[in-house]
Amino acid sequence: MKRNPIFTILVKVSASCMLLMAVGCTNLDEVLYDKITSENFLQTKSDVVRDFLRPFEHSYWTIQGGSTFMLQENSTDELMTPNRQGDWFDGGQYQRVHNHTWTPNDGYTTDAWNALYGGVTLATNTLEDLQAITDPGKFEMTQAELDDMISEVRTLRAWLNLRLLDFYRNIVLVKKVKGESAGGPQVSPQEAFSYIEQELKESIPKLPTRQSLGDNAAGRWTQGGAAALLVRLYLNAKVYTGTDHFADCAAVCQDIIAGKYGTYGLETRWDAPFDYTNPTSPEVVFGFPGSFGLTHWQYDGGMYFWMLPVNAPYYFGFTDFGTANPKYALQPGRDVDSTEYSFALGKPYLKFKKYADDYRLKTYKNLGNSKREGMFLSGYLPYINSNGKVDTVRSTKGPYALFLRDQVGMFLDAKPGTKIADKESNMNHADQNSGLVPVKYPYYPSSDPNKISSAYAEIRMAEIYYSLAECKYRAGDKASAATLLNTVRARNYPAGSPSLYKPDGSQLTDQEMIDEWGREFLVESRRRTDLIRWGVFNSGTWWDKQPDADNHTAIFPIGQNVLNVSTQLKQNPGY
Repeated sequence: MKRNPIFTILVKVSASCMLLMAVGCTNLDEVLYDKITSENFLQTKSDVVRDFLRPFEHSYWTIQGGSTFMLQENSTDELMTPNRQGDWFDGGQYQRVHNHTWTPNDGYTTDAWNALYGGVTLATNTLEDLQAITDPGKFEMTQAELDDMISEVRTLRAWLNLRLLDFYRNIVLVKKVKGESAGGPQVSPQEAFSYIEQELKESIPKLPTRQSLGDNAAGRWTQGGAAALLVRLYLNAKVYTGTDHFADCAAVCQDIIAGKYGTYGLETRWDAPFDYTNPTSPEVVFGFPGSFGLTHWQYDGGMYFWMLPVNAPYYFGFTDFGTANPKYALQPGRDVDSTEYSFALGKPYLKFKKYADDYRLKTYKNLGNSKREGMFLSGYLPYINSNGKVDTVRSTKGPYALFLRDQVGMFLDAKPGTKIADKESNMNHADQNSGLVPVKYPYYPSSDPNKISSAYAEIRMAEIYYSLAECKYRAGDKASAATLLNTVRARNYPAGSPSLYKPDGSQLTDQEMIDEWGREFLVESRRRTDLIRWGVFNSGTWWDKQPDADNHTAIFPIGQNVLNVSTQLKQNPGY
């Protein structure tokens, strides 16, 4: 794939900085030849470009860094990190996330705050540099180019602030960092909402469109990307401020679909938005570029690579990263005796099986020539071992053959269908067979030139269709909601499939809408936000999870380590 040249520069600069950090402290003798201040830091156009790009790299990392992905998924009815015979117990921290019993002393409450504010601070510093340029011609730039950079960084910061608002609600708006020695006060959720809205609305007219950037659109904030952030802000406005903005959300969605902010479209294959060709996909409204040799955060430890069973890379033929360590898996739909659980939420794999002709239900398999089929790892995972013999993925606790199942328990080397005597199934009692695994982003064999070259699709057009469908549903127009959902869903089933919703929308209920959001956006780091918006995050029941005593855990506590150094901050209610 053709790489975005701006982001190639970014990664090379980052690698150089890391090298300097690694080796630059062996000699502490200081020789000053000159001094660099904020007034003379930018000397060339390359300096401006590097300054512009710095907050993007950190912000890409925040899709999984700071435990952001873990908190968005493990706190819901979707993913789990159970104690697998002593692996991943980690002091019970993931069980506290599952049960919503986290405390300000849990490191991830500090980590997410620091990760997102790290991006906000970098973006604000860059903005101050860019906004101080009075003569862009000095850097061989036009005013329009400079305005574009400023608007992109403002949009990037708005994305980070939106996530902070979603996580913590009572946040600090960082508008200046140069010369500042202390953080500012927290603002009300309404003030934060209005600020993010203003930043996006003011940025959109000066942003490029996807078409104007051509093949270099990956990783760049465009008019469509900024408008999509408005969709997210408006869709969740009632949660954030107490006042709904569903009509505003619907209006922006309709404008995006109509092409007001650039031309976008839906892929005809369900997997295309996640494949190595996705940097130029019409469905990817905003994505961070990635490749094996450069950055690829979604493939790293905090996200999808830790969603693989032990030794599963042998099944893919992808061995560059080792043998995997299964932190995440789908929560089960059945008990150890294969009886389906009765609760309405959760059971993500069974929610797919409700529509049995779904292409995504096939077991993930590499087909050669950078092609794959299916989305789930289940059952035995066969491969050809180094001796040229047919083998199967094995447990590191046995080593017996693993048989992945939609259940949690101590199955160990029990054959499929065997009834085991141990009926316990909970977060503290799992083995390496427990839980199925989704594979949205492909792992092609190590010999494949596109083995992990996918961009991370942060915003897809499917989200715009689903957001508009939800607005229509809430307004009582189920028929329009069904049409919008089916526009996306059609690619998941054969032509003429009975799995598509009836045109009148009569099958749509609150629960079906919740389930359908879960199917389309499985493990895309939004499940917590969606459950909160539908009012079931705190009141719902799912596997090994009872309803919370109250709703205070709809937002996270500010970590105690943050409060210790930022004494002006007040802890969130209930903590």
